[in-house]
Amino acid sequence: MDLADILTKAQIIPELRATNRWEAIDELIGNLVITGKIQPGDRDAVTAAVKKRETSMSTGIGFGIGIPHASTDLIYEVVGALGRSKTGVNFEALDNQPVKLVMLFLVPQGQFQKHLHTLANIAKLLHKVDFRQALENAPDAESMLNIIREYGKK
Repeated sequence: MDLADILTKAQIIPELRATNRWEAIDELIGNLVITGKIQPGDRDAVTAAVKKRETSMSTGIGFGIGIPHASTDLIYEVVGALGRSKTGVNFEALDNQPVKLVMLFLVPQGQFQKHLHTLANIAKLLHKVDFRQALENAPDAESMLNIIREYGKK
């Protein structure tokens, strides 16, 4: 599953308000509720699943990237939301640097291979310096989505 397969323009927040990883997770999950990807009544349970995973080890993987994720039986397809912070979010990242791109995704419970495959694809794409810079410099969500689609084809 590629990034372009799970994101729409509405699922991209070009100006995250969050200042830390917990706020960023809440903001991105809020986006998934607003866009109808998760049910409002499931918000707390989904948030708990992502935060439980995040507590075991930060998904701030370095290079200004955070990839919070979890498996849950409250969804039936892979869903995600992307947030960008111009100033950076304190994500307690492995390199202790602020995170500028936060890609949250959820995978249905029991789909371990899909979970690993999605995580690997997202991480591989976000490790490309030119891709990250293009996303960081894009003027809006639509431009960010076009960049994701373009790089997803490479």
